[in-house]
Amino acid sequence: MSLRRVLVANRGEIARRVIHACHERGLEAVAVCSTADADSPHTRLADRRVVIGGPHPQESYLHIARLIDAAREADADAVHPGYGFLSESPEFAEAVSDAGLAWVGPPASVIASLGSKIEARRLMQEAGVPVVPGETPDDQSDAGVIAAARRVGAPLLVKASAGGGGRGMRIVHDLDTELSDAVQLARREATAAFGDGTLYVERLFSQARHVEVQVLADDRDSVVHLYERDCSLQRRHQKIIEESPAPELADAVRRRLTDAAVAAARAAGYRNAGTVEFLVDASEPGDDAPIAFLEMNTRLQVEHPITEAVTGRDLVHAQLAIAAGEPLPWRQEEIAVRGHAVECRVYAEDPEAGFRPDAGPLLRYEEPTGPGLRVDAGVEAGSEISSHYDGLLAKVVSCGEDRQTALARARVALARFVILGVATNLDFLQRTLEHTAVRRGPVDTSFVEAHLEELTTPPDDSSATALAAALAVDDRLGSHRRADAAEGAQDDLWTSLGGWRLT
Repeated sequence: MSLRRVLVANRGEIARRVIHACHERGLEAVAVCSTADADSPHTRLADRRVVIGGPHPQESYLHIARLIDAAREADADAVHPGYGFLSESPEFAEAVSDAGLAWVGPPASVIASLGSKIEARRLMQEAGVPVVPGETPDDQSDAGVIAAARRVGAPLLVKASAGGGGRGMRIVHDLDTELSDAVQLARREATAAFGDGTLYVERLFSQARHVEVQVLADDRDSVVHLYERDCSLQRRHQKIIEESPAPELADAVRRRLTDAAVAAARAAGYRNAGTVEFLVDASEPGDDAPIAFLEMNTRLQVEHPITEAVTGRDLVHAQLAIAAGEPLPWRQEEIAVRGHAVECRVYAEDPEAGFRPDAGPLLRYEEPTGPGLRVDAGVEAGSEISSHYDGLLAKVVSCGEDRQTALARARVALARFVILGVATNLDFLQRTLEHTAVRRGPVDTSFVEAHLEELTTPPDDSSATALAAALAVDDRLGSHRRADAAEGAQDDLWTSLGGWRLT
């Protein structure tokens, strides 16, 4: 089908990203928004805006009926869900299709099967894709899950089948003292977050890298990969900094990962853009490093810009083309990696206070500029950061001919990023990039937690020292002040320190 008008069922930076792509392809874009977002940047960028409900996501961005009504009201013929919110909801995908609209994503049945981690594991095993050793007990009582965990052995993860983003997940090192509480906590959290308390257990890699592969598939059974991203810099299973290609990854391991990702997409009957996530055993570097399927994300990833940077391919353009029924725009042999790219997620949060989310108006907002730099943002000076939504402010994407250049550009960009009005993680990101281990090469997924104190502790405040030094510069300043005072001049810091200014 030919697309002409796309409703973007999201907000913030991803809504702006999709709207830009629509305009570049000659399509009209319709923005939806809550009452809290009525004047947000993404609504002004779109060709039309539809207010769909109150500030709470359940009243707006998570309300399927209101989103479908908005698409009908705007006479849209397609819906792009972005990421987050309803992007991986089979119910939303089905509702869009039932309304006669094109869904910019995989079919609802595929989302459902891959959304269940238990079903996804079964599919991958049938396709010959290696999975993390584990077990899904038929007996879903606490006793049944505990018995399965003892068969798998520690260390292990108790995981929710419907989980995501670290929710419904608990690490167990000691089966005797930690297992029972972990099962109960994981089930309660999963039931509250997803309405599904089904659990399974899998072995925990003690030293693992989180490496994911970007795939694209069309409705002609063609599948390609766009190589890999390393997402090992994460906290509580939430990604912080990503890079592509994965540093110091053996070519043989890369081939096994990309081959497995394509096989996974084929086994699932996939369509559109998706990401297959793997664990790579960092304790066994080299060609024979074990890999294991983790999960498949049935949407565009937050970190997709770094793949675009190193491959020169626009993933959102490809998504829209596939949704319109067009074949894949590239053959596998046409896709190659050039250079290196890094993405840093800038959040409204206070790392020094346990990463507590912050909200309020952005009093000042100035994005960095420079060679090899891209900033995807959903805010501007004067924007109101709401406590109702995810605190992602912007993504700083830097690229260069090699990893060290990309890292250096990222560090400079973060230092030049000006955000006033809310607390941010800019300093935390800089300290992470400046860490010797990160600059030297790959780290595993435990790195941030293991170094959290040093990464979140600011350097000693030197302002008092600087002021004392200023006051002590040359005794002649004192004599000048006394002379000025004798002449009736005001004796204060502003008049006595010459070129020194606190600002």
